Amino acid sequence: MSQDLITPDTRVAQLLERWPELEDVLLAQAPAFARLKNPVLRRTVARVATLAQAAAIAGLHPRDLVVTLRRAVGQPVDEGLGAVDRGLGGHACHAVDPGPVEALPEWAAARPPAAIVDLDALLADGEVPLKRVFDEAARLEPRELLELRVSFRPVPLIERLQHHRYRCAVGQAADGRLAVIVAKA
Repeated sequence: MSQDLITPDTRVAQLLERWPELEDVLLAQAPAFARLKNPVLRRTVARVATLAQAAAIAGLHPRDLVVTLRRAVGQPVDEGLGAVDRGLGGHACHAVDPGPVEALPEWAAARPPAAIVDLDALLADGEVPLKRVFDEAARLEPRELLELRVSFRPVPLIERLQHHRYRCAVGQAADGRLAVIVAKA
């Protein structure tokens, strides 16, 4: 972290290593942050997820989260946050809208998935889901779909899949959780 200033690009794990007392502040911001108590998520997702991505997972605006965290450690609240307000730069998570779940686009709802991976179950078993997800995605044939079922919006995972040229859409799973639909681009 540059000069220890908390920014939307600060990784969650870096934040908690530098200021362990901020864990309670994070937990108070949204129920989604309770997942940080899971040691697997703490070792994996927290190491790659930025505060902007964590805010998207929790349905918060990145600026609001950063300002709250800065206040808690006595940092200036407005320094360098103009780009976040304007939606510029690398701070905002644009790959996935943190808002309400919309209907799946036609390509993602056109057929049943070839495979379903329950991310919550993998995390509960202490397994890091990233390898399993990419293994399943690599097996997809053209026009086949992979469904990831999860109780939270896995923004860093979705962004990584998109970076590797997979299409992703988020909708409602049959069991009431989120369904992340993945297809080869």
